[in-house]
Amino acid sequence: MRESQLSRLERAHASIESRVGAHCEIAIMLGSGLGQIGEAVEDAVRIPYAEIADFPVSTAPGHRGELIFGMLHGRRVAVMQGRLHLYEGWSPRDIALAVYLLKRLGATTLIVTNAAGGLNPDYRAGEVMLIEDHLNFTGLNPLVSVNDEAIGLRFPDMSRAYDPDLLRSASQAAGRAEVPVRHGIYAGVLGPSLETSAERRFLRGSGADAVGMSTVMEVIAAAHAGLPVLGISAITNQATGGPDQAVDTVEAVLANAVRCGEKIAPLLCELLPALPSR
Repeated sequence: MRESQLSRLERAHASIESRVGAHCEIAIMLGSGLGQIGEAVEDAVRIPYAEIADFPVSTAPGHRGELIFGMLHGRRVAVMQGRLHLYEGWSPRDIALAVYLLKRLGATTLIVTNAAGGLNPDYRAGEVMLIEDHLNFTGLNPLVSVNDEAIGLRFPDMSRAYDPDLLRSASQAAGRAEVPVRHGIYAGVLGPSLETSAERRFLRGSGADAVGMSTVMEVIAAAHAGLPVLGISAITNQATGGPDQAVDTVEAVLANAVRCGEKIAPLLCELLPALPSR
C-alpha cells in the first residue's frame, strides 16, 4: 500500500524544523532562470533539497535546488530556489509535498513563478504575465490517491485557484514599480519536449496565453491545503505556432527568464510589504 502523504510530510518537516528559525509568512517558488531573486534574501538559511527527508531533488537547468529562509522586503519568507517538474520523473505527489511542507512551515501565501512560452501573439519575450487561471494539459493530478484529511479536502474547489485579492495586489504593485504586466491564462503541459506548432495553435485556441511545464501540480496542491496563490509567468519565447515560428533553445529561454527576473524583483519589492498578515 502506498505510504500516506501525511507521513512523508511529517518526516520532511521534522528533518529541518530545528534549522529554519521562525515560521515564514510568504512562500515563493522560483522557476527556470529566476533564481537570482533568492539571492536577495537577508539573514538567509539555505537547506539543499537533498538534506530534506523524502524531498525530491531538482535536476532542471537553472534550478539550484535549495530551500532558503530569511527576510525579503521586510517579510519572513521561504524561497524554493528551483522547483520540481513532472518531466524529471517525479510523481505529482512528490511535487505536491513541497507545497504541503511550505504550509507546515507557516506560509499563508504562496507565490509561484515560472518560465513560459507566449502563445498569445501580442506577447513578447521578456514580458511578465500575472496568471489569472490555468488549463491542466498534463493529464495528471497530485490528489489521485487516498486523501489525507489532515492536509485537505477530498474535492477542493478550483474556481479561484489564483487568489483574486493577491492578483489585484500584484497588479497594483506592478503599477507602483512601473513594471508593465500582462494578465492571462497559463497552460501546463508535461514536457520535456517543447510543443509542436500544431499543439501551440491548439493551446491558444483553447484559451491559453502562455504555456509551460510546471505550476499546475503545485497550485492544485495549494488549493487542496487552503493556501492562497499568486502566479507569475516570465514570458521567455514566442510560441504562437505560426509559419514564422522560430526555433527555441534552452539558452535563449534562460536568458530571457533572467530579463524577466529583473522586472519581477521590483514588483515583489512593492508587493511583499503590502500583503496583509493572515
